[in-house]
Amino acid sequence: MSGGIQWLVGLENWMSSVVFARGISPQELALRMGGEPGTATEPITDAEVWNLGLVVYRPGADGDGVVRVGEQEGWSFAVEYGHSTGGDRLAEISRNGAEAVRYVPMQEHPPATVDYARDGLVRCGFGLGEELWRWGAEPDLLLADLVAAQVLDPTGTAHVAHEDADFRDTYRRSLGVVERRFGLSLSPAYLRDARLPAYAVRGTPDMRT
Repeated sequence: MSGGIQWLVGLENWMSSVVFARGISPQELALRMGGEPGTATEPITDAEVWNLGLVVYRPGADGDGVVRVGEQEGWSFAVEYGHSTGGDRLAEISRNGAEAVRYVPMQEHPPATVDYARDGLVRCGFGLGEELWRWGAEPDLLLADLVAAQVLDPTGTAHVAHEDADFRDTYRRSLGVVERRFGLSLSPAYLRDARLPAYAVRGTPDMRT
């Protein structure tokens, strides 16, 4: 597998989230996130998204949300910008037998988070560095994997101590669990230079490029 996703931990000054979906096309992923059929832009880069005039916050109304979509290693993905919809629609994205994973990057606190949904239900999720607090319909779905990766002790209630470890090393261990369990990979080029079609998923951004 090329790329994996552990490298996402090392990103600085980049706060967009990523939604992965298996069992649906990139275009269907965009539609399930709120995009309209036939409204994709010409392929654009990460930097060019901000030329769409996104208004992230509107008092009393939705801010604008945009996604760029693509596919790698059998998973569709959507890179989210602004007031996007991945967190609200993860169960909807995974309906009818599909799967979805969402990664929200943060630096330490609040923590970066990972959520996994399948067949219309959020199954499990946790914060990186706070894996002892898990949620979802199957909160312990990845517990054995987290124990095997020496993130948590066998009870799942305490972290394994790694003396002098940088917090990013712990984050990589947990993200590595998700990467291996679901076979996720994302090329770094997709976050910067690669050109991908974009869809408006919330609000009223100007999608003319």
